[in-house]
Amino acid sequence: MSTINRLTYFNCVVETKSISLSSKYLDVQPSSISRQLAALEEELGVRLLNRTTRSIGLTEAGTKYYEYSQRIVAELQEAKQVVNELKENPSGTLRLSMTVGFGECIVLPLIPTFKKRFPNVDIEIELTERVVDLVDENIDIAIRSGRLPDSTLVSKRLASNNFVICASPRYLETHGEPQLPDDLEHFTCIKYSYRGWRDWFLIKDKPTKLAIGKGMSINSVNGQKQLLMNDAGIALIPLWAVKKELKDGVLVQLLNQYTFSPYETLSSTYAIYLKRELLAPKTRAFLDYLASNIPQ
Repeated sequence: MSTINRLTYFNCVVETKSISLSSKYLDVQPSSISRQLAALEEELGVRLLNRTTRSIGLTEAGTKYYEYSQRIVAELQEAKQVVNELKENPSGTLRLSMTVGFGECIVLPLIPTFKKRFPNVDIEIELTERVVDLVDENIDIAIRSGRLPDSTLVSKRLASNNFVICASPRYLETHGEPQLPDDLEHFTCIKYSYRGWRDWFLIKDKPTKLAIGKGMSINSVNGQKQLLMNDAGIALIPLWAVKKELKDGVLVQLLNQYTFSPYETLSSTYAIYLKRELLAPKTRAFLDYLASNIPQ
């Protein structure tokens, strides 16, 4: 049994002056309390209680020990209460790192509502395409695409990276529309210049790298979208970045009977965090919030 439980037994016996009353209060057998008190005295090497058939009293050592024991147990109970309150009302600084496109399109619009729900959580956000070191940079959650390279990290899937090929109606009116994937080499294509997304693949039994027309490249998903909406060409872009524009007719999806990706495989976006048995309440609250509010 832990020392703190023995202290709880000891304090209760001192305050009730009775092992039998303490057993009822603590809902344990009197013999168990007697054994733990004896073990505590043996551990300390001194007698704490003078016991007779009629009464229990403190020795001089027991009096001194009780001054500390009651304070220790009281502070532990207060610490438990603080932690329980923290679970109900997360607080502290939550440090997030996320890719620019997914962060701007999907995560940032969710932050104000999260802040209203958890006003005691302060949020620091870095939008970047670089792979951050969660330990060295003190990051609670990183949001990025790709495979999990480090076994000390845990990933929570947030959304599929379903890529679509699209363009503006005006661009298509002027330049025509590709009928087959191989036709893309005859059109102005807007590439995303991030090193993992430069190529365009047709996903089938065996992924096929497509030849695409020269045009321009940009290192931002939102930059791609702005170029698309201003009739600059055709782009391979995540569906989550242009879902509203496609629904409103501002952009048109092309070759939608095919599946495309900037990788040789399909991919998803994940929340990455350190492998810990007990997550901080602020981190758990944000992960649960993302899972409930990001459309799959």
